[in-house]
Amino acid sequence: MIYIIFIAFAILSFIVQHMMQSRFKKYSQVPMPYGLTGKDIAERMLRENGINNVTVTHVGGTLTDHYNPTNHTINLSDEVYNSCSIAAAAVAAHETGHALQHALGYGPLKMRSSLVPVVNFASTWVQWVLLIGILTIEYVPQIMLAGIILFALTTIFCIVTLPVEINASKRALVWLNSAGVTNMQTHPMAKDALKWAAYTYVVAALSSLATLVYYILMFLGRSDD
Repeated sequence: MIYIIFIAFAILSFIVQHMMQSRFKKYSQVPMPYGLTGKDIAERMLRENGINNVTVTHVGGTLTDHYNPTNHTINLSDEVYNSCSIAAAAVAAHETGHALQHALGYGPLKMRSSLVPVVNFASTWVQWVLLIGILTIEYVPQIMLAGIILFALTTIFCIVTLPVEINASKRALVWLNSAGVTNMQTHPMAKDALKWAAYTYVVAALSSLATLVYYILMFLGRSDD
């Protein structure tokens, strides 16, 4: 039964990723009025919200956009930084939403940032510890338990990420509408693009939670194997 759940999550994750990428590609063909690029959108949103200590920079890759709270930078990818599309505007505003969260001391963002060093450590070692734990569960169950704890940390991070990403999208959509950047035709497009991006985080969190439950059941000797 547990393997059917994992397969279902894998299929669901593929579908959501495909939908997100197709939406981004579709809305990348819809031009923004006045020729506003992703960089322009981010800088204007920062300025209109009174944030002066954040820099908008360019980063390579596709859909690699992110906000870095450690050095106060909004990093926009190739397809966003210089693009004048509704998809670029939505992504740029979303990442700027994280900068707003940081400036306002948004609780879930602070929690996620504090978890980053721990999660980086856990992600490096969790698979090795779990593998050894599975092989030695009958003799040294403590290793398996340590692996479960490490995996639980990554699951908590995924769950904490959900409100952070959803809130950033809400801030982005409110600003895009109130600033007149989107209109009745383009606003639903921006909302749709960010909705599918949010779904990827939901699926990741549910998949991680399901995997955690599986390892716990294995540790307790109640797996379906």
